[in-house]
Amino acid sequence: MGGSVGGDEQSIKSEPNVIPMIDVMLVLLIIFMIVTPVITGGFQATMPEARNLEQRPEEDNDIILGIDLDGRYYLDPGSGEIGMIVNDSLEPFLTRIYDARLRDRILYFRADASIEYAAVEDAMDIARKAGVRVLAAITDLKREPRR
Repeated sequence: MGGSVGGDEQSIKSEPNVIPMIDVMLVLLIIFMIVTPVITGGFQATMPEARNLEQRPEEDNDIILGIDLDGRYYLDPGSGEIGMIVNDSLEPFLTRIYDARLRDRILYFRADASIEYAAVEDAMDIARKAGVRVLAAITDLKREPRR
């Protein structure tokens, strides 16, 4: 701010200080320059690799749903026999299995690592409609580095 000295009239100059505004604009420009290529690049979802904290063998009544790279479903209904299921008949098949269960409504699923996430999401939606209460992903074992 500036003022004139002398005389009875004092006038104050009001000029906007644009330096802080320019600083903010430059920071926002840099942020958008970094974030925009990431957003336009798409989202890649991969199944995690895990290390079992406790060993848990598969039980006889575990139901495992597998999804291959082409989006076909394979089901192990707890009997140890894995069979291919036609995509349209998955929901009625799961509904029949989970309607008979009173307590344990867990579905384990395993998907191909290269499959699109939309196929996994569709399978999860079908399972929820069929009465599954808990969805558990079976992951690949994480390989420990050799020393």
